Amino acid sequence: RARGGTVYFPSVDGSISAIRQKSTSASYGQPGGGSNTFTLFNASVNVSYTLDIFGGARREMEALRARVDYERFRLEASHLALTSNIVTSAVMEASLRSQMQATREIVDMLRKQLELVSAKFEMGGASRPDVLEQRTLLAQTEATLPPLEKELAKTRHQLAVYAGAFPGEGGIPEFHLEALDLPTDLPVSVPSALVRQRPDIRASEELLHAACAQVGVATANLYPRITLSGSLGSNAVKIEDLFTSGSSIWSLGAGLLQPLFRGGELTAKRRAAIAAHDQALAQYRETVLNAFRDVADTLRALDLDAETLRAQADAAASARETLSSVESQYRIGSVNYISLLIAQRQYQIAYTNLVRARAARFADTAALFQALGGGWWNKDAGEKRSGG
Repeated sequence: RARGGTVYFPSVDGSISAIRQKSTSASYGQPGGGSNTFTLFNASVNVSYTLDIFGGARREMEALRARVDYERFRLEASHLALTSNIVTSAVMEASLRSQMQATREIVDMLRKQLELVSAKFEMGGASRPDVLEQRTLLAQTEATLPPLEKELAKTRHQLAVYAGAFPGEGGIPEFHLEALDLPTDLPVSVPSALVRQRPDIRASEELLHAACAQVGVATANLYPRITLSGSLGSNAVKIEDLFTSGSSIWSLGAGLLQPLFRGGELTAKRRAAIAAHDQALAQYRETVLNAFRDVADTLRALDLDAETLRAQADAAASARETLSSVESQYRIGSVNYISLLIAQRQYQIAYTNLVRARAARFADTAALFQALGGGWWNKDAGEKRSGG
């Protein structure tokens, strides 16, 4: 924190000087051409203080402090955005790895089923179009792997950049959905004090604070400004005579500055400061409303994510059970190939949707932490350490 400088304390300056000077009698208005060369030594202390009767200087200092806090909260918001991006990218990587694993499992299953259809074709139990259809489905499923690998590589590179490393440099751990855990306690309702932890709200609040202080500064500039000054020192032509009796000098002064005519400049500046304050107030209200909207959106998304995850888990389990049953019936010839193909596609879609539903729940949980300002459980300790 700044101590206030000359706002709360007078300015005190000390000086010492030595001047070698030559003068003539004409310099003092006397005739003749005589001259005198001498050295003048000076040591003095000067004190000056402007009385802040109407609070303009104090409000200016208040505005500067609010600006400092604004930048601090902007830094905190940047840190929060960075950590949220890291978490989101890690969840995206885990999702892509799970999708790739699920795709490989489906490819292995389709390959075994292709062998089964081919064997039935050799024995006359299946047609050649059935074999070609199964082979096409296998190729289409395999073709989805390279795009997933490309997205995984891009996500890994982005994670490296977020961590301050070069892409491909190494040292970034791998992330898997199975290794991620949701927090045990998530808020189901959000008090206003919790949302106020958001750094963007705090930064907007400090901008409003600074704008309010500038109104006070503009108002104080309409009134007189009184300055007190004084100096105490010593003059001598020999340095050893400094501070001796008879060499002391001093002065006291007072000044008053009252704006008389500025063509409406000062009142216009005050109106501008009031308008800026109204703008900052509107921006603050907008920031708060958007913050509550973000939290409400993420809380609702988490509720729906939980429902979606349960539904997708049931759908995947049902599709898996259906596929196993159809496979068994197809082996003994009780169902045709179309039924097997439909069951395969349904299982493939259900399994992929389950992986995406799990990843969406993790991503929305990270979004909730960001919407709440992040780290509210240890913010008090951090503020104590920083002297806040």
